[in-house]
Amino acid sequence: MQQYLQNKKGLVQNVFNKVYDQYDLMNDIISLGVHRKWKKNLINMMNPSINQNLIDVACGTGDIAKIFLDNVNQNAEIICIDPNLGMVKKGKEKLRDFKSIKWLISSAETLPVDDNKFDFYTISFGLRNTKDLNKTLKEAYRVLKPGGRFLCLEFSKIQNANLNLIYKNYSKFIPIIGKIIVGDKKPYEYLIKSIEDFVNQEELIDLMKENNFKECKYRNLSGGIVSIHSGWKI
Repeated sequence: MQQYLQNKKGLVQNVFNKVYDQYDLMNDIISLGVHRKWKKNLINMMNPSINQNLIDVACGTGDIAKIFLDNVNQNAEIICIDPNLGMVKKGKEKLRDFKSIKWLISSAETLPVDDNKFDFYTISFGLRNTKDLNKTLKEAYRVLKPGGRFLCLEFSKIQNANLNLIYKNYSKFIPIIGKIIVGDKKPYEYLIKSIEDFVNQEELIDLMKENNFKECKYRNLSGGIVSIHSGWKI
């Protein structure tokens, strides 16, 4: 399933070229810091054990990898993958003391790793930015070990009408905040549009099932502002 907005030539790459240097700050500001709680919920849902390994795709500056390693006392192999060089450089600098992280530049649709390799695959606020959802899910399935688990944290569809109205009104201010902090509102106009265009919770479950994942489920957080989707390679 191709995503129209993300297939515009160079659009997503240009967006992240403009924001990577202030990426963590903007995440804190526009989510009021709640993105950190969402990411911790993802790791808690995963409940990793020592010596299990992880591939974190669309890794940004490595927040998921850090929380994962904190939970397993740094006894894990992690590969962080992102298509944006600036984002990876920022992540390497931020997590330079974490020696078990390997950083790679790649899209989610063509991962440069072996089959059946990882206990966990995570993608946090990145599935929405891929060009092809089916190709991305196929790659996730390929690189997981049998018994491995896919987890996706992503903006979703709000279930409550009143909360949805509040969120939509708040969203109008996000490009203005981006203009102040980053110096450009266009990346955050893209952010809002990409959230609006993304599939809903049940549609993503259907796509996961079509790509062979089993025991698929999701959990809404913050009223469905975001959700965590989970599926297993069996």
